[in-house]
This record gives sequence, structure tokens and C-alpha cells, in this order.
Amino acid sequence: MSVIPDTQPAPQVPAADQTLRILAFLSRQRGPVAARTIADQLGIPRSSVYHLLHAMAAHGFVVHLEAERRWGLGTAAFELAGGYARQQPLARLGRPLVASLADRTGESAHLAVMSGRDVVYIVEERAPRRPALVTDVGVRLPAHLTATGRAMLAALPREQVRALYPDAAVFADRTGQGPQNPSALRAILREARTTGYATEDGEVTLGFRSVGVAVRDHAGWPVAAVAVTWQGGEVDPARLAAAVAPAAAELARRIG
Repeated sequence: MSVIPDTQPAPQVPAADQTLRILAFLSRQRGPVAARTIADQLGIPRSSVYHLLHAMAAHGFVVHLEAERRWGLGTAAFELAGGYARQQPLARLGRPLVASLADRTGESAHLAVMSGRDVVYIVEERAPRRPALVTDVGVRLPAHLTATGRAMLAALPREQVRALYPDAAVFADRTGQGPQNPSALRAILREARTTGYATEDGEVTLGFRSVGVAVRDHAGWPVAAVAVTWQGGEVDPARLAAAVAPAAAELARRIG
């Protein structure tokens, strides 16, 4: 058993301290883990871990994958991540990169973060003489329909995606296009993993297409995604993806 040593003073609220340690531990993992692993790694009694996990699950901070007997972060944890991003750090660092991307491609560009099963746009840069888009700052859209959302979902552990999209009932629709069940989404995400970028074609707004690339932190976790949106079908998505990828990589470098 490998126990992380506790060199800090004894917490005055042990349950709160243990809850935060569990959430921090889960955020560093590449996928859901067993409760026993959490207990062993953190040196918390297994019975306490189970009680705390069930309490966090009731509030959406963790999810239990019963078939695998593992626990992962829930949608409420993603809400916290999105809230942090909306309070400026990512937006401040990403804004000049998104503006430069719009200048270089001649198309509108944006930066988004995950929030539950949605993406929230935190930077929007409209290119000259390009139509207004629905992706204004603060707008929420279903992640499975957007290029930014798909790019981030493709970078998540597959178990985490299953927890977010357990069945067809959670799939929202905007234009009558796009995945409507988990298997259709899995096919889209497999392609995104293969190519290194995600696309959407008319699933957010008819006649518009987008390509997005995930921004990963030092642990490989997708904290955001950069995308470009254009009108019509004459542009090669791979060409624009080649312009988006350096912007995403540079933002990843800046956030460390």
C-alpha cells in the first residue's frame, strides 16, 4: 500500500478535508478508479471513502460506474472547472491567441470550456465580413454537437464519456443532425482521436461548419478547446485544423 504522507496540521473538519483530497485525487487520474485505490492512496479508511463518495455522488461531484466498480468525476466537478475558467485566467491567456487565429484564417474563432454536458464560450473573435454566430461569450451549447465539445470529449477517458452520456435520453438536438445515442457519439470521438481534431457540420447552425482542437493541461486533461467556424462547404477542415492546433498548443504551454 502506498500512502501519501500527511505533513499538514490535523484538519479541524476531517470530513471536509477528506472530501477535497478525494476530489483532487480523482482530478489527477486518467480515468475512474476503484474506491479501494482511493482509500489506499490517500490513507483514508475505506468505510469513510465509501460514505464520502456516496454523498458526493448525490450532489453530482462524482459518478459511480457500477459495471467497472469505479468512481470518476461528475458533472458538478466540471461545473467548478468551467466556473474557474470563466473567472478570467483562461480567457485572458487565450484571447490574443484566438484573435491571431481569426486574423490568420480569415474565419471566426473561439475558445470554450466544458461545463457538465455543455460547452461554455469564454472568448469569441469574429472575423471581418463574417456573419454573427451563436457562440457569443457566455453562451452554452451541447458539447456533443460542437467541435470544441467533441475535441474535449475525445481527450477524456472513455469511462468518463460513458458516465456523462449513459443513454439516448441525454442527447439534445438543435438542427436534426448529430449523434443521438452513445454509440454514434463514440464513432465521432474515435475519428477525432485519430485525426487530432474534431469537426461539426450543420449540427449547431445549418450551413456552418467548425473544427476544434483540445487544450490539455500538464496531466493531459482537456481544460478547453480552440475552434474556427466558417460558412459553406468549400473549405478543407484539415487545413483549418492545421492552423488551430498551434494555437491550442500555445495556450496549453501558457497555462503550464
